Amino acid sequence: MATKGIRCAVIAAALLAMLQGCTEKKSDQPYMFMLSDFMAAKELPYDSPPQVIYRIDEHRFVTLERYRDCNYGETWYNDTRAKIRQKLGRGGYEDYQGKLINADPTGRNLVFPSSAPPGLVTNERGVSVYLAYSTDGGTTFNSLEYMPHSFDPFEDSKQYWVAVDNQRIYVKKVRQYDSYVVSYPLIQGFDYLGNKPLPDGIEIEFDTTMPSWLHTPSGDDHIRCDVSIKPTNPDAPLIRGDQ
Repeated sequence: MATKGIRCAVIAAALLAMLQGCTEKKSDQPYMFMLSDFMAAKELPYDSPPQVIYRIDEHRFVTLERYRDCNYGETWYNDTRAKIRQKLGRGGYEDYQGKLINADPTGRNLVFPSSAPPGLVTNERGVSVYLAYSTDGGTTFNSLEYMPHSFDPFEDSKQYWVAVDNQRIYVKKVRQYDSYVVSYPLIQGFDYLGNKPLPDGIEIEFDTTMPSWLHTPSGDDHIRCDVSIKPTNPDAPLIRGDQ
């Protein structure tokens, strides 16, 4: 079952879909894929085989499933040793284009940034984009805003490095002339979207550094999807959950 944090991230993705707009289709019009229909679909109909798009080690990995292509599917976190299978979201986590490092040797802390499909046009205020994080090995996830006011989350995510170790999440934005890093302490049971203050003596660190030795055990540092793998039914009808 999705946690509150994951639901918040999904709601953010759904908001992105709404920003694209929704045009009423007539029955005699040819099929036209729409992001709003994709996000609101009760279940994705695509018959594409699951593929691993990010691997932490031999038993922990993220799969893309029921996808129309590499930008439109469902992402799942899997831990075959702990028998954990947790849905991350739809049309978001597979689209993160930046660097991603899961380096906690204890396995408790995990992080997976979201994004949005390419070509999304937002309004003049932009949108907030979230990452999913866990402090219990992936049994539950919460969300944290890492990219505020983005007008093109797919392209903007290319400027980010996100990493986690046994104590903190590090978010680095790489810019042409300078970069900055913000690090967030991880405390089991603490939810950054819960609007509660951090315990005394524990702080978010701004303008800090990301440890250079962090690496994912598998060596993976990006989301990677095989674009040659496609469903046989990419134009299958999307049945909205509100219908």
